Amino acid sequence: MPRFSANISMMFDEHRFLERFAAARDAGFEAVEFMFPYAYPVASLRQAVQDSGLSISVFNLPPGDWERGERGLACDPGRGTEFRASVDTAIRYAEATGAKRLHVMAGNRGKISFGVARSTFLENLRFAADRLGEAGLEMTIEPINQRDMPGYFLSSTELAADILAELDSTNAGLQFDVYHHQIMHGDVLHSLERHMPLIRHIQIAGVPDRHEPDEGELNYPRVFQKIDALGYDGWVGCEYRPRAGTTAGLGWMGD
Repeated sequence: MPRFSANISMMFDEHRFLERFAAARDAGFEAVEFMFPYAYPVASLRQAVQDSGLSISVFNLPPGDWERGERGLACDPGRGTEFRASVDTAIRYAEATGAKRLHVMAGNRGKISFGVARSTFLENLRFAADRLGEAGLEMTIEPINQRDMPGYFLSSTELAADILAELDSTNAGLQFDVYHHQIMHGDVLHSLERHMPLIRHIQIAGVPDRHEPDEGELNYPRVFQKIDALGYDGWVGCEYRPRAGTTAGLGWMGD
């Protein structure tokens, strides 16, 4: 079985956020990930991670105004200064928590032409890859499905692969979310095999309802076998919304 990381932005929400680190550890996880840590002081995050003894598998750069629907800044040509500042902010949190990987959200395209959004995204990724590389960090990009996040620029795994090929950076790779990929493309097993050289982080959830991976249209035991067979030894992030209590829903990990 792969090594699982709990996404504590979705899981363990029976607890306050800073208490979720210890809750995940007590449930048997050795790593966690989360969406955004920026509402919490750096020192508080550092202490929570140190007290839990957990590794941090990944978290996102600041997304802009999430409450107003922003989903990242990197494809918007009018937000370059803000994007660059967000990279430095994320680095501070990574250094405090010991995280080694950060996800750059592309953002919504809106009225921006595809060509401008793509070239802007690539330009910002070059900056981020260089800056994160200097800090000893790895960068990922993740295709997100259009049902959950309508208008998000990067929704195609093939587009992500093309951008990474053009970027040609040794510290940049693909964040392959099985849930998002299944909704947009299907053919998960072949896609994992095809894109494994690019993959730096994997995430999972049941399809279509984004609950535990023991229900829905995907045969996750077979997916896990494929991940192992391909030699992937990184974390697999459990980015799902528990049907009921988090701990009560963890039985699938022992199957």
